[in-house]
Amino acid sequence: MNTIVKSTFVALFFATLASCGGSSKGGNNTLDAKKAELAKLKTQSQRDNEKMQALEDEIAKMDTSAASTANMKLVATTPLALKSFSHYIKLQGTVDANNISYITPRNGGGQVKAIYVKQGDHVHKGQLLLKLDDAVLTQQVATAKQQAGAIKAQLSLAKTVYQKTKNLYDQGIGTEVNLLTNKTQVTTLENQLEQVNEQVKLADAQLNTTNVYSDVNGVANIVDIRVGEVFTGVTAAGPQIEIVNNSDLKVVSTMPENYLNAIHKGSKVLISFPDLNKTITSSVSFVGAAIDANTRGFSVEAKLPADASFKPNQVAILQFEDYSVANAIAIPLNTLQTDGSGKFVYVAVMENGKLIARKRVVTIGRLNDDTVEIKSGLKTGDVLITEGYSGLYDGQQITTS
Repeated sequence: MNTIVKSTFVALFFATLASCGGSSKGGNNTLDAKKAELAKLKTQSQRDNEKMQALEDEIAKMDTSAASTANMKLVATTPLALKSFSHYIKLQGTVDANNISYITPRNGGGQVKAIYVKQGDHVHKGQLLLKLDDAVLTQQVATAKQQAGAIKAQLSLAKTVYQKTKNLYDQGIGTEVNLLTNKTQVTTLENQLEQVNEQVKLADAQLNTTNVYSDVNGVANIVDIRVGEVFTGVTAAGPQIEIVNNSDLKVVSTMPENYLNAIHKGSKVLISFPDLNKTITSSVSFVGAAIDANTRGFSVEAKLPADASFKPNQVAILQFEDYSVANAIAIPLNTLQTDGSGKFVYVAVMENGKLIARKRVVTIGRLNDDTVEIKSGLKTGDVLITEGYSGLYDGQQITTS
């Protein structure tokens, strides 16, 4: 019913009511008259509506351009072209260091006398980090060296006596027994000196264990020790000194076992760091040889380039490429629709000088984020309807402006 007919009907209705009067006089006879008049108007209105609908149908058949214009829909389109398409397996991983050293003492530990490093310092391999109490070991070294000195003096005297005895014996003075006795004395003292010298070396080595050195290059990530405390390397609270080499990092993750044949050493992987807003490309450097009984997955690792912003235990998102096509048709996922015939999209086709929406049934392949690969149903040059496709029907006239 159009606006004019509606307005006429309303005016007629209220005019009839006014003519019947606003009072309650006349009782039921007046009420029945009003009801009868209302039914008459409704019947007339229904007849008018039927006539108007018939006229509209006749006009639509005779004036097809007017009908098409009325049903024309605004859409947005994009031409399709071949492009590379890849599918990725997404996992969460963490950054780990290949060289993390938990510093430990070589002699079981001891009381700390001096600390030469603080948390955050860059250290190099062989750098002195701590000095432990060395009083007892220092005394042992001194004692061993004193013994060595005394034996050296005795050996020097014994060699002099032996040489003089030998000179006299060569001149026919003295006995052979006396000569052999002096020679034996020299040999005995030489053996004793050798043993004491070994004791000196051992004492020096033990004394050197009170010096705690770094065995890697890196950063002192943890220094949880104070002068006067006992350094043992690791306590119930964790390591007392941890050195991390941030120049040799990797990302580790666990891959579900159903992807065992899809991932191999050298596979491409995109590594994203959400907190850094940074993404890098790497490759799989290690694939675990066993399936974990609890997680039903296997370990995968990818090396990271040297970057000061990467930290051990940092969260990373890994995307492993397990499928790639150089020339593929791929469309936005939201343009894909489903009905009883399967998956379909709408394309814009020029027919008889008019832009028409046509339904295309498609076969899909892999999905990557918001893009889906099309195996069949579309080709290069097709114009995909990307906006305004909701409510479209096959053959509907469309416009892009």
